[in-house]
Amino acid sequence: MTTTTTDIEGLLLIEPPVFRDERGYFCETWQSERYDLPGAHQFVQDNEAKSSKGVLRGLHFQRGQHAQGKLVRVVQGAVYDVAVDLRKGSKTFGKSFGVTLTGDNKKQFWIPRGFAHGYLVLEDDTIFSYKCDNFYEKSAEGGLAYNDPDLGIAWPGLDLPYLVSEKDRLLPSLANIEL
Repeated sequence: MTTTTTDIEGLLLIEPPVFRDERGYFCETWQSERYDLPGAHQFVQDNEAKSSKGVLRGLHFQRGQHAQGKLVRVVQGAVYDVAVDLRKGSKTFGKSFGVTLTGDNKKQFWIPRGFAHGYLVLEDDTIFSYKCDNFYEKSAEGGLAYNDPDLGIAWPGLDLPYLVSEKDRLLPSLANIEL
């Protein structure tokens, strides 16, 4: 397994070994003794979403004691995945990091507590899966505008418009979020 640090402390890219042959492939997507994720707690919930090309989900986060660390990956298809540092006092507060995750490259992205997270679906029938180290709590949810110019996220251009939920279109900018 290869683990790569990013320019933002705590965010990790993980590439598990993939064994391919004429039958297909095999890889471990989680193994508690092998994955050393900074700030991770025990995983308590797995989530999965299937989306069409152009769907943009996020940027979402959970506040306070309900904050979540997430280990994200793509089972099928492709996404451009983004995390934004919202940790108070962090030297990289407000900075983002993006990576392309695909069903073929099998890369995983560790996003610790204190980050907003979102992704843009790059292919039809994409299946996105993630482990959470805390339960979702509706009263603690928050969000950040995906297109806030202060974030400077370079979302990939597509040959169709992004499909963003009404809820996500109404999310505040970084300057106006409540943490």
